[in-house]
Amino acid sequence: MSAPIAVRDLRVRRGGTLVLDDFSIDIGGGRVTGLLGPNGAGKTTLIRCIVGVQIVEAGTVTVLGEPAGSPRLRARVGYVTQAPSVYLDLSARENLEYFARVLDAPDRRISEVIETVDLVRDERRLVGRLSGGQRARVSLATALLGEPDVLVLDEPTVGLDPVLRRELWDLFRELAAAGRTVLVSSHVMDEAVRCDDLVLLRDGAIVAAGTPDELRAQSGSDDLEQAFLRLGERRA
Repeated sequence: MSAPIAVRDLRVRRGGTLVLDDFSIDIGGGRVTGLLGPNGAGKTTLIRCIVGVQIVEAGTVTVLGEPAGSPRLRARVGYVTQAPSVYLDLSARENLEYFARVLDAPDRRISEVIETVDLVRDERRLVGRLSGGQRARVSLATALLGEPDVLVLDEPTVGLDPVLRRELWDLFRELAAAGRTVLVSSHVMDEAVRCDDLVLLRDGAIVAAGTPDELRAQSGSDDLEQAFLRLGERRA
């Protein structure tokens, strides 16, 4: 069977700059895959290609057997952007009621995702009055409404306190354990250990890919940040 996410010979320019060139990768299902690298490495551009909102110059991106961005993927792919994409003048529940109609999700899903992201006590509050972490939860809840098979998260834990970060990572792992494909981008290397698989990017290219243990073995370092640096030096 083909991988839930398959990228082949991808070339993308943004603002006239070549961001990804001849880029290929498979991302497996039932696992949390971490897309890691410094700012400007090409993580967000790759994510935009996977969810079908980025113009590509060449190559293909296939998600669940369909071209990325296909209408048939609308409810099967959940996408959480860096900045929470929700309406500040609506309550958490009102946001979810609106997006449930867009996705044609059943009403029961609204209460289910509110419980999943632990927003029961705050569901009636305006999103504009919620903390940054709570807004992130609302944004994640909207992505979960359609019970997606693929969940793509772009820097979902930026600016969150350590406790909330841990809780969200626990949730990501639960979703993967249920069979979903979870792709999480981050520039925080200490989050790498929470992933099943890692893809390390630099300057739009793959520095290394594999499980945390495999990357430690390849680099000869038990520290993943040091492993990333060593593997990057070898590729340079």
